[in-house]
Amino acid sequence: MESMGSLKRTHHCNALSAANIGQEVTLMGWVLRRRDHGGVIFIDLRDRWGLTQVVFNPEINPEVHAKAHGLRNEWVLAIRGRVEARPEGMVNPKLATGAIEILVSELRILNQSQTPPFPLDEEVEVSENLRLKYRYLDLRRPGMADNLVLRHKASQAIRSFLNDNGFLEIETPVLTRSTPEGARDYLVPSRVNPGKFYALPQSPQLFKQLLMVAGMDRYYQIVKCFRDEDLRADRQPEFTQVDMELSFVEEEDIFAIMEGMITHLFRETIGYKPVTPFPRMTYAEAMNRYGSDKPDTRFGLELIDLFTEVRNCGFKVFRDVVEKGGMVKAINAKGCATFSRKDLDDLTAYVGQFGAKGLAWVKIKEGGEWQSPIAKFFTDEERAAMTRTLDAQPGDLLFFGADSPAVVYAALGELRLELGRRLGFIDKKTFSFVWVTDFPLLEWDHEQRRHMAVHHPFTAPAEEDMALLATDPGKVRSRAYDLALNGTEIGGGSIRIHQPQVQRTVFATLGISEEEARDKFDFLLKALDLGAPPHGGIAFGLDRLMMIIAGRDTIRDVIAFPKTQKATCPLTDAPSTVARKQLTELSLRPDWKE
Repeated sequence: MESMGSLKRTHHCNALSAANIGQEVTLMGWVLRRRDHGGVIFIDLRDRWGLTQVVFNPEINPEVHAKAHGLRNEWVLAIRGRVEARPEGMVNPKLATGAIEILVSELRILNQSQTPPFPLDEEVEVSENLRLKYRYLDLRRPGMADNLVLRHKASQAIRSFLNDNGFLEIETPVLTRSTPEGARDYLVPSRVNPGKFYALPQSPQLFKQLLMVAGMDRYYQIVKCFRDEDLRADRQPEFTQVDMELSFVEEEDIFAIMEGMITHLFRETIGYKPVTPFPRMTYAEAMNRYGSDKPDTRFGLELIDLFTEVRNCGFKVFRDVVEKGGMVKAINAKGCATFSRKDLDDLTAYVGQFGAKGLAWVKIKEGGEWQSPIAKFFTDEERAAMTRTLDAQPGDLLFFGADSPAVVYAALGELRLELGRRLGFIDKKTFSFVWVTDFPLLEWDHEQRRHMAVHHPFTAPAEEDMALLATDPGKVRSRAYDLALNGTEIGGGSIRIHQPQVQRTVFATLGISEEEARDKFDFLLKALDLGAPPHGGIAFGLDRLMMIIAGRDTIRDVIAFPKTQKATCPLTDAPSTVARKQLTELSLRPDWKE
């Protein structure tokens, strides 16, 4: 191996163009490809900026040319040479450096490489586990490197906007106490306080509220958060939030500032300017129309309510559901009456994953005739009424969901998305934002037989619903809001409770006793008693945002060193066992079994 010696890099591998022809330059990087064309050797030299073609010609320097015969993929090189125009007909318009090449006069091999476990060309498919095990190689691939560059630009754009709008970037503790915030905590045993544990923060929620009490007025932080929960494509055990809190604001203030930030972010990263203000809909409207509180509004196929049409119908299944307080809704898949029986069986099995006991369907034939196993259960008038409500035309395919609201929303909401994918209704180049507001404050937990907070217990109730806390808590709306983008929740927040008596009332409604409240939240209650201003905030999932902006299907592609869906790291083999001595120092029993 050789050192760089007197060579100093003059340009990166995406910097040179026809304007540099004739210049002496020095480049450093990795061998992406090697080609030997009748004695002249071509190397595609790559760094994180891009690649440049370098040429080893025996007429330029025979010794350097002979040395180049031994070069292999992923070797690390330093080269010095002259920038020349590529021969006529050899220009590559797809490359920023495609008009030039470097005729090499000096070569230093800085390091060799064993044969990589997979090719590093972007177009080559590689299993994700192998990519994660050799993540440092995966990140050399142009597409993956671009993702991290894009993420850097996004973080800088966010900081720039918030700094310009009076926010302070303030760090909050990573080791804190365990408080109920909706997911399991990651716990850290304390060596110096045996038998006691810290928790890694699920979010900086309470600390950012305390910063408002402290008079900081506008806070933000791009912060790591931790939740011990089941994972999927858009979840990780450790994830990054763009976390914010503001004093003396209401919902409209937060919407306006956040829309400005999102607009700035998209413009600075991909040159896209979203249309503002973003559309809004209530939680009830989102569920009724889309079966989801994070609706994908890029396409139609909305859920249509059939309560009036079926409450007295001849089909006992529908009638019984309505009588028991359930709902019947339908989707009109326009022009899909050509679906085969296998297609229908596959879709029936698909919605079964979301609790549906079946999937009723009707094909509308010529003349408006219903073709379906359930058609015979309805009168002509009932069929006509549903046809009108669903705007059903010959060639359409109607899907019905009949069950509890939770099951109907889940099953038809997911069916809608699956149909959108299958039918090509989803434009992946479109960014469709929507604010969802007026969430329920509480939901009933059947296992624990008590109300639980839909967001968290510090969310303010709607002022006009305060009286319902004592009489009908399930009907209380919150001052919470989410921002959805293309069917993904990218951010959520609320106006917080800033009056101590309201916070104590909400705790009591949640079944949190005064003793438990003092034990877990005494520091917050004391702060509210000492002049807390009205305040509210929001947090955006940076990983999810970057996944959408980068056009990726998983947040793992926009995180430098992510975990698998089993919360493991193939690169480092984390989590791992630790020495017995480490456990005993933490007052933990190494032989403990459940």
